[in-house]
This record gives sequence, structure tokens and C-alpha cells, in this order.
Amino acid sequence: MRTALVTAVAGAVVAFLLGLLTFGVQATAHPHDVPLAVVAPPPIAERVAGAGSAEVDVRVVSADEARTLLRDKEVYGVLEIAPGQATIRLNPAVNPSGTQVAQQVLTGVAQGAGLPVKVETQAVSAAERTAPLAASALLWVGGMVAGLLFVVLKGRRLRWLSALTTAVLITGSTVGLLAWWGVTFDATALAFLLAVAVAFALLQAGLFQRLGIRAMGVLGLLYLMAPAVAGQVPELLNPVYRAVLWSWTPFRFSAEGLRSLMYDGSVSTEWWVFGGIAVVGLVLLAVKKAELAGKKAQTDRADGIVDVGVDEADGLPRAERQHTA
Repeated sequence: MRTALVTAVAGAVVAFLLGLLTFGVQATAHPHDVPLAVVAPPPIAERVAGAGSAEVDVRVVSADEARTLLRDKEVYGVLEIAPGQATIRLNPAVNPSGTQVAQQVLTGVAQGAGLPVKVETQAVSAAERTAPLAASALLWVGGMVAGLLFVVLKGRRLRWLSALTTAVLITGSTVGLLAWWGVTFDATALAFLLAVAVAFALLQAGLFQRLGIRAMGVLGLLYLMAPAVAGQVPELLNPVYRAVLWSWTPFRFSAEGLRSLMYDGSVSTEWWVFGGIAVVGLVLLAVKKAELAGKKAQTDRADGIVDVGVDEADGLPRAERQHTA
């Protein structure tokens, strides 16, 4: 009876937590303060600025400033209003969810002004929209499976070499799969993918070495919850999810970095993030190796020197010699 109750409660708790950390992200998504830019003559600009809401943050700027903001991904879309025409400009390097919201809102603004709308953006296929997050998830899953098999098969040595080899092979398979879908990368994007794969594989190898198969509890949970968060833009997330999950998930950095490299070739923070993850993995591997070496040395000393109390004078144990005396 007790076992039945405990297992039932555990199942309910796990289901609740997974729902909270995965589906809850999408169920509570709602736009708030989505940054947009508008370029318009003064009368229209004042009307647009006065029609703001909690969902969007409209900035009335000059044409040059608007294009700079869009290039730097400071806004999700730009609306340029000219006599008789409205043009919406989007940046494919921005998260697709953000550009979709921007296009809907800015189209409504233009139509409210009675103007025909033209959208200017680089054509992006469904595969290209999917590639950044898909590649991140595949690199994580590949490293996790390899690390788990290393534990199951009772691997003892060269775990770090297994992780690096896994990273290279998984990067190759992921790039090949995406190429089959019609998505190709330049050398910088390929190097970034490899850096992500190495960081993931080393971290996972370190956790498996420290925790054994129990590391799946951590790594599996990260995989289940992180993609749901990384696929969103922060302005669409519930503030709690944004602070607790989105702010640190590595999937977000890998997806955003790869998306930027696919279209404008500029990343900076992401290199440091994955460099740091790789260092953490190496530290976990090194610390555990040092601990094992220390335990082995202690065992060797204990087995190698055995004090049986032998008196060198007559070859008899000291206690026995004293008794006979």
C-alpha cells in the first residue's frame, strides 16, 4: 500500500514539474514591451507614439537610426511610412517569433493609417527558421547519449577523448542533416557549432563522471525544458520564466548565436558562454580524476606495507617474544 501511494505521488509531482517547466512556458506566453521602431512624418509619428500599449514599445526614430537598431537586433521590426506607402523591414537574424509579432503589429499600424503595406526582408525557408534550435538540441542529445553509453559500457579511461570525438562526429552529422534540408553554413558558423558541441560534450562527460547514470536526471530535465524556452523571445515570456529559465539556458545562446552567424556574421558573448561551459566540464573531469588517483594511492600504501609486529632480532612477533621471556 505504501509503495503504491509513494509511486503515485512521485508520478504526479514529476508530471506537474515537467508541465510547469515545459508546456507552461508556451501556455503563459504573451507579448509585453516588444520593441519596434517607426519612421514617419511628425503628425503620423505623434499619433503612432500616442497609440502605444503594454504589448509593444514603439520608438519613433529617424530612418538611419531605425536601420541601425534593426541591424543590432535592438528592435524586432521597423515601419517606414512615406506618402502613400508603408514599408515593414525585418531582420532574419532576429528570433522568428519576434519578427512574426512585429510584422503583425506593424501591419495593423499601417492599415490603420490607410496605407498599402510592403514587407522587405531576406527570404527565409522553414528549414532555416528551424535550424538554429534544432542544431542545438541535436548537439545536446548526441553528447548525452554518448556519455550515457560510456557509463553503461563501464568505460574507465579517456572519457575526455570520447567527449571530443563525440563532438566532432555529432557536428558532422548535424551539418550533414541540415545540408540535406537545404541549410548551409560558412566556416565561422561551422566553428561555432563545433565549439557548442565540444562544450556540451565536456560538460556532460564531467557530470556523468561525477554522478554516474544519475546525471541523466539533470541532463534530461535540461533537454526537456530548455528548447521550449530558447525558442521564444524574452518579450513573449512570462517574467518568471524569463528570469528563472531563459536568462541562463545554454540552448538560447547557441540558437541565437547560430542564427546571427547565418545572416550577419556577428557574435561575441556566445563564444565566452560556451568557452566557460567547456572549462566547467574540464574541471569536473580533472577533479574526479584527481580524487580517483588519490584513492588509488591510499589503497596502494595500505596494501603495500603490512605491520605484523616482527622483531628483527629473532624474527618472532614482539608480543610472542615478550610472553616467552
